[in-house]
Amino acid sequence: MLLLAHTGREGAIAVARQVITALRAHGLVVRVLADEAKDLQVEAGEGIELVAEDSAVDDCELVVVLGGDGTILRAAELTHGTSTPLLGVNLGHVGFLAEAESEDIESTIDAIVARRYTSEDRLTLDVAVYRGKELVASTWALNEASVEKAARQRMLEVVVEVDGRPLSRWGCDGVVCATPTGSTAYNFSAGGPVVWPTVDALLMVPISAHALYARPMVVAPDSVLAVEVLAQTVGAGVLWCDGRRTVDLPPGARIEVRRGRQPLHLVRLHQAPFTDRLVAKFDLPVEGWRGSSERRRASAHAPSHKADAP
Repeated sequence: MLLLAHTGREGAIAVARQVITALRAHGLVVRVLADEAKDLQVEAGEGIELVAEDSAVDDCELVVVLGGDGTILRAAELTHGTSTPLLGVNLGHVGFLAEAESEDIESTIDAIVARRYTSEDRLTLDVAVYRGKELVASTWALNEASVEKAARQRMLEVVVEVDGRPLSRWGCDGVVCATPTGSTAYNFSAGGPVVWPTVDALLMVPISAHALYARPMVVAPDSVLAVEVLAQTVGAGVLWCDGRRTVDLPPGARIEVRRGRQPLHLVRLHQAPFTDRLVAKFDLPVEGWRGSSERRRASAHAPSHKADAP
């Protein structure tokens, strides 16, 4: 098992040490990134391996992540392109990418040891940046690829395209291209729709666009989205992928976004409906719901959705 933690939080360090001790007690080998080992106060020895990032998931059964969505996105950079699944334990705030909460750590460890979990494929994005006909950058995203203005005082002038045809031109703060997994992240904040993770689709949402038509859009999973920064734009833009990887965008740059060739594998511990997880994470009011008697009984006997994530 590879274990990653938000070592800037004392609570995460304490939970990480608890998980390491428990997994070793069950005869499992725990890997820790060498640059995190000092913060976690662990050393290489029986049942503990210190590894570099470039080899961290080699022959690894599972990655256990302790932290918020940012820590999980960091772990996703290590597992992307591999078959190793990722299990997030939320120690942050909303923690939409996490599958378990900190108070469920003991049952989570039991599930890991007994292999009582499944792996769920999540759609990713492949992102390409062109200057003229030259490909200058290739990257990927789990949540979203956002094209944004680089300077606060200037709008970004863009024209957007779907499946090789121009759709509209906007003066805007930016454009978000998202996955269903990322629909509850930046896409949601920008006014985009929440899309159930079992739906295969791509999303495009303009940010503060000055235009008559600037609505969020949901397109087919095999569609190709493109954003062109107009040559006459004053100032530059920037591409952000999952808020972690950036590419500078000069006027004239073209960004193409399509379904990723490699999905990301997220661990599921429970099969509670996404609706329940959405209600729990956003604390949505559902008082007064009656529903059918069968559904009420099923809901009463279902596992706590507090431990679930989209």
